[in-house]
Amino acid sequence: MIYSVRGKLTVKELGFAVVECGGVGYGCRTSYNTVAQLGDIGSEAVLYTYLYVREDVVELFGFATLQELSCFKLLISVSGVGPKAATAILSDVTPEKFAFLVASGDSKAFTKTKGIGAKTAQRIVLELKDKITSESISGSIGSDAAELANIPSGAASSAVSEALEALMVLGYSQGEAAPILGKLDPSLSTQELIKETLRLMAAKNMR
Repeated sequence: MIYSVRGKLTVKELGFAVVECGGVGYGCRTSYNTVAQLGDIGSEAVLYTYLYVREDVVELFGFATLQELSCFKLLISVSGVGPKAATAILSDVTPEKFAFLVASGDSKAFTKTKGIGAKTAQRIVLELKDKITSESISGSIGSDAAELANIPSGAASSAVSEALEALMVLGYSQGEAAPILGKLDPSLSTQELIKETLRLMAAKNMR
């Protein structure tokens, strides 16, 4: 598995970048958002990668952040959504916006991406909404008391714990999510906590 590539950026195009590592150029398909975050040709670049292998197709996809890579993996797990559709969606929305749209059930917003129809958009929301809040997937991260250390005493309800774990599934760190969750009403549902945390994260990044 190729976890990431770090080296000199030799090619930078819309949806594609090449990072040279030890004399080998790794061509990565990517989103427009990642390309926008890369520096000039010749500068150092780091991309978190996913190797896509299907029959006679072998392609490397790379993203500027772990959050975007996590969203990409979630998208291609949806039936009918391939890597090209996934990168197209992530070219139109940031990881924060993507997670917010799924959490809020806004399937219509995904139809704004070229090639994404209403039925596919609905599948994205329906399938990923369950995955984000699923105990089986969040359980793989762990939910011991140490992970809730940044959440004030009394706020660590099961809903808050599940929301934190779901946000970590999306690629956010405990340090990013826990302080915001700790300020929210712990009586809210898991879905409401995730939605509000993502909204506040997005608002913070726009400042």
